[in-house]
Amino acid sequence: MENRSPLAILHLLLLLLLPCTHQEQALGFVLPTQSAQDPPARHLINGPGQKPVAVMTFDLTKITKPSSSFEFRTWDPEGVIFYGDTNSENDWFMLGLRDGRPEIQLHNLWAQLTVGIGLQLNDGRWHQVEVKIDGDSLLLWVDGEEKLSLRQVSGPLTNKPQPIMRIALGGLLFPTSKLRLPLVPALDGCVRHDSWLGMVAQTLVSAPSSLTNCDVELQPGLFFPPGTHAEFRLQDIPQPHEDPWMFSLDLGFKMAAGSGHLLALAAPENSSWLSLQLQDQKVVLSSWAGPGLSLPLVLGIPLQLKLNVSRVVLSQGWKSEVLSLPPLELGPFPNLWAQPQGRLFMGALPGENSSASFCLDGLWAQGQRLDIDKALSRSQDIWTHSCPQSPGNGSDTSH
Repeated sequence: MENRSPLAILHLLLLLLLPCTHQEQALGFVLPTQSAQDPPARHLINGPGQKPVAVMTFDLTKITKPSSSFEFRTWDPEGVIFYGDTNSENDWFMLGLRDGRPEIQLHNLWAQLTVGIGLQLNDGRWHQVEVKIDGDSLLLWVDGEEKLSLRQVSGPLTNKPQPIMRIALGGLLFPTSKLRLPLVPALDGCVRHDSWLGMVAQTLVSAPSSLTNCDVELQPGLFFPPGTHAEFRLQDIPQPHEDPWMFSLDLGFKMAAGSGHLLALAAPENSSWLSLQLQDQKVVLSSWAGPGLSLPLVLGIPLQLKLNVSRVVLSQGWKSEVLSLPPLELGPFPNLWAQPQGRLFMGALPGENSSASFCLDGLWAQGQRLDIDKALSRSQDIWTHSCPQSPGNGSDTSH
């Protein structure tokens, strides 16, 4: 066995004890840090649809290198990182995530394929990504290592029939159905230190957004900045138990500030049948039936609403409050679920001047997690899979 000096042994032990990111630096791969002179990291999310946050164009006759690189981080398991094409019918490329793992979809004269890579990237850490054309090959590098090499799938970029290439960040330039394997395009992620084909891009579209704080410390979650909202159709979410009729909602608050609505059960044309508001770090439950009740909000403990035809129970930990409902021939909540207009509103109600912002580690209906990407509609500025560490670092959103 090789003899090691005490100093060498101490150095080895320190490497083993270092956090993962420090180990990577010690072993030779170092991500550059973001300096004050660098452009801010770009938030990829742009509402619930497929619309990209930016579209860039490049003259392929003037490219200096056939590769693009960037740093990327997310907790979102699915979405489009970037899409590129010279012709949306027969020459396009997509790099995205599915189940947190990179996926490439490619359609051109040489190849039509979909390839997933067994590497988890939705861990909230910055990752260096490079996509490179090398002859007829497409290479994907992640954190300084080659992770994928596809042969005989491309020709030289300068020989393309159409000399103009479009690159879209965080979205697609054709309907999702035209992907070889469809996915939800919206991606709550951040990109920085990006370089595209070694050229200065001409930006055709840059989506207006207040999501400029990708450089702050983030945590996983679902973040509603002030004034934002999401709307679910009640018939599209897990349904109440029938006999006896009962429905439950659970919210895991990691952060809350300001005053305004947190949620409401209602129909768009009617006043709120049941609402939960944030006021001075208390949650206030109100109904159409009259006076409501309040409960101090404790972060980190799930807040639960349980509804039946005669009462609403608001509870958190060992504390609970009961709001009795007036007896009616037919229960009001079953009626709300029966009509197509029945809605679950999250965040600010339409027309409300709300200062409430909050971060959830989850939202559950009937014990099943609701996917904000499947909401009927939602504000562009909701962060679907991340939150700032404190409310003041979130978006300065006004509606």
